[in-house]
Amino acid sequence: MPRRTPSPHRLLVSAAHKSSGKTTIAVGLGAALRARGLQVQPFKKGPDYIDPLWLSVACGRRCRNLDPWLSDPAELRGSFRRHAAATDLALVEGNKGLFDGLALDGSNSNAAVAKTLGLPVVLVIDARGMTRGIAPLILGYQAFDRDVNIAGVVLNQLGGSRHEAKLRQVIEHYTDVPVVGAVQCDPQLSIAERHLGLMPSNEADDAARRVETMGRIVAGAVDVDALLRIAAAVPPIAVPGDPIDAALPSPAETVRIGVAQDRAFGFYYADDLDALRAAGATLVRLDTLQDTQLPGIDGLFIGGGFPEMLAAELEANVTLRTRLKAAIDAGLPVYAECGGLMYLARSLAIGGRSYRMVGAIPGDVVMHERPVGRGYVELERTADFPWPATGDAGASVRAHEFHYSSLENLPADARYAYTVRRGHGVDGKRDGIVAGSVLGSYAHLRSAGGNDWAARFVAHVRASDYRRQRSDNVVWLPSQRGREAMVL
Repeated sequence: MPRRTPSPHRLLVSAAHKSSGKTTIAVGLGAALRARGLQVQPFKKGPDYIDPLWLSVACGRRCRNLDPWLSDPAELRGSFRRHAAATDLALVEGNKGLFDGLALDGSNSNAAVAKTLGLPVVLVIDARGMTRGIAPLILGYQAFDRDVNIAGVVLNQLGGSRHEAKLRQVIEHYTDVPVVGAVQCDPQLSIAERHLGLMPSNEADDAARRVETMGRIVAGAVDVDALLRIAAAVPPIAVPGDPIDAALPSPAETVRIGVAQDRAFGFYYADDLDALRAAGATLVRLDTLQDTQLPGIDGLFIGGGFPEMLAAELEANVTLRTRLKAAIDAGLPVYAECGGLMYLARSLAIGGRSYRMVGAIPGDVVMHERPVGRGYVELERTADFPWPATGDAGASVRAHEFHYSSLENLPADARYAYTVRRGHGVDGKRDGIVAGSVLGSYAHLRSAGGNDWAARFVAHVRASDYRRQRSDNVVWLPSQRGREAMVL
């Protein structure tokens, strides 16, 4: 039985501002610690799919997201302690800057998460062009909230040994914060960026090699032993009655839910996949680029990703698109988020060229150069919301969206599962296209904060006519890989 540690060694890697290099430092640190034989549980603050993919590669464990806008402090503490309990260290990467967040009072900032979880902060500072001015920056961050423990700084993007020496002298003279790392400008630490951030690791053929290189460079530039001492010198997490283990339901009969997971689709929260399993789902991998047949599934979940980068390959897999459309016409329950919605539309237009997609959603997707919807959203369920609910119309749902596409040419009588109160969705007013057995939305849901979408979807699949008909009449087909499918 793994050891249970209510207060694991822990650390938050944050930054003074966005694009300071904290992801590459966090990924490199995770890889360096893993190379020492340590069990490191990675976490990412806020709504993000891409950084967690890289952190998962680095640490060899699925990264978990911590989002104070979607979860209350008790839920955050419970999730953190549950996933970090059997590890040597919990490594949390922040988003944006240390004090940045949606709320004016900072209640959903990185600093708030640090205080909730008792995380010492290592501040990554992009030091390009800085010398003496770095001291008031550090002093200001310390003074802004004395309850946040800034335990060390990592100087990033240094211009050479002389630059490093000047900065160390200034920081030592004016502050009491130790310099625990000094990283020179190095192209090997870069990860290609795209409009939503870094390129996902599931698209990088050499992700493991890149992570290994980052780990080696960070291990040589950062005082890893000092960071381990900082991570260990933490008091117990205050726990006002919240348990380590969340109560898991006793699911009814298992259902098989396909999950599209390949180079085009890879945006899934580990906790949501766990919630699907806890509700009684066996998850079966589907490769939309390589598979030509659907495995034996009762429902399908297609998450986000970058289908626009692989539109030609998705279009070329005519056999799978045709069979998926036939299954949907026969009633296959499908939930699609953002990239999944794009794939299920009639077409996907990029730079003046249009690619044929599945055609289950009666609309056409157009890519734009600027974001259409980006950030947190608040939705209200309508009477057309298709999954099991009791008196749920009008209920509020918090989620997030990140899309550079719009869904156009929809019929006037299209049905929508949500009214948008904050955000953009499909048209600024509505989101969640309901088309036959499909719910397709630009919003990304989380099984957090009382939003039990995973259990609802599993219940919807379990009760569907398609499942009963498939169980009675359909033989499970092998996938192109020569086996039924890969379990996630």
